Amino acid sequence: QVQLVESGGGLVQPGGSLRLSCAASGRTFSSATMGWFRQAPGKEREFVAAISPSGGSREYADSVLGRFTISRDNAKNTVYLQMGSLKPEDTAVYYCAFRGRALGFIPRNIASYDYWGQGTQVTVSS
Repeated sequence: QVQLVESGGGLVQPGGSLRLSCAASGRTFSSATMGWFRQAPGKEREFVAAISPSGGSREYADSVLGRFTISRDNAKNTVYLQMGSLKPEDTAVYYCAFRGRALGFIPRNIASYDYWGQGTQVTVSS
């Protein structure tokens, strides 16, 4: 199967920046759509961003548009989420997700993804 290992979470002050990484095992990374989701306490898991296999197409939730950037390095089997202008509302556990079969578009729904990372905590507080 596919294993995803996340890193980069932590505590940051409002207005600060943080970069999350997710490293994937296997040979199929370059054919996979990769996404980032987050879940705050008491709330449903929600879509944050996703990127096409080649990196040519990206999607963002309205709440993070202009502040977050998703990218990938297929040579390293790694997807990144660069987070800037962080707000307390961004506090959540962040998960990376993997979809191995192409749909022709970038999905935003949880059920479309096949594998998930363990999650990394991001806390935005002064």
